[in-house]
Amino acid sequence: MKIVLIGIQAAGKSTQGNLLSKSLHIPYLSTGHIFRIIAKEKTALGRYIKETINAGILIPDKKTISIVNNYLSRPGYKLGYILDGFPRTIEQAKQFKNNVDNVIYLKIPEKEALWRICHRNDKLREDETLPALKKRIELFHKFIDPVLKFYERQKKLTIIDGMQSIKDIHKEILMSLGKQVVKNQVKSWKKKQKSIIAIVGLPGSGKTEAAGYYRKKDLPIISFSNIINDYIDKNKLEHIETVHKKLRKEFRDKYGKEAMAYLSKEKIIKALKDNIVVVIEGMRSWEEYLFLKEHFKSVKTYILGIYARKEIRHKRSAKRKYRKGLYGETRDINELIGTHMGPTISYSDFLIKNNYSLEDFNNELETVYRSVYYS
Repeated sequence: MKIVLIGIQAAGKSTQGNLLSKSLHIPYLSTGHIFRIIAKEKTALGRYIKETINAGILIPDKKTISIVNNYLSRPGYKLGYILDGFPRTIEQAKQFKNNVDNVIYLKIPEKEALWRICHRNDKLREDETLPALKKRIELFHKFIDPVLKFYERQKKLTIIDGMQSIKDIHKEILMSLGKQVVKNQVKSWKKKQKSIIAIVGLPGSGKTEAAGYYRKKDLPIISFSNIINDYIDKNKLEHIETVHKKLRKEFRDKYGKEAMAYLSKEKIIKALKDNIVVVIEGMRSWEEYLFLKEHFKSVKTYILGIYARKEIRHKRSAKRKYRKGLYGETRDINELIGTHMGPTISYSDFLIKNNYSLEDFNNELETVYRSVYYS
């Protein structure tokens, strides 16, 4: 197993790296460690590294990549490693040839990082003044954010809340690697309980965005909303509230208030056959929830309620190019009462706010996913 640890200074990389090394029985090392070892070697490369470090000059990307790739090709790292401090740039990530399996990003607020640095040492170095530390953190984000996106696209990135206790962080990292500690031994772990995450929320709250986030994690998305949307598009009708309301009534008169769940049953069965977690976008009525519980008894169904302030929801909905006329007080009331959505929102297992940045929203969605997957 080849693991890369990423985090700003004082995020806890060395602490977790050493714990993981003991748990997984693979070496933990940093690029600084690699360079210090090579600098001691009586070779041309050793002399170059020593002279560069002593001069206070950063080793160029191309040379750093070559050194790290060559060093990790040694027999001692054949079974894996935990690497800290590399890659630090997008170029390093692209040219790294050691087939990284997992990238763990220990995320802590900048204020917390500054507090930890200032309080862990009695005497700070000359380069650890507050302005210097802030500049270092700024440069970290400038260069590392593209690296995180690079590994996220490869589906290798896991973000861990670094504000938890050391023990909880270690446990969460192991779980993300498919491991768990049993009687002081690390055992392979695999989720067995299949689950459904049913997303509910008023128009403009962010249901589509939430489904999009989970789609990027390769989770199958079953859209209850698209049953009526597709019908309207197919029949070239207008996306206005009176049309949606009329069609909802027709579908429910024919199939019951659980209509959308009933019509999606076969899709859900197929998705659950090959997946541990399935996401339903746009569940509305309480009867749909009861239908899922009744027809998928061996599957745990979680309701994920998404909340956003009224003015924010209406503003978002007004900007939509598709179904742009579907928002406002009448639409909200029809959703809450007419579709019987009120009870599903009130009974949510998770209720998250989507009033702020997309990053904050995605972090909350990730927390929900982890809670479901590791339950």
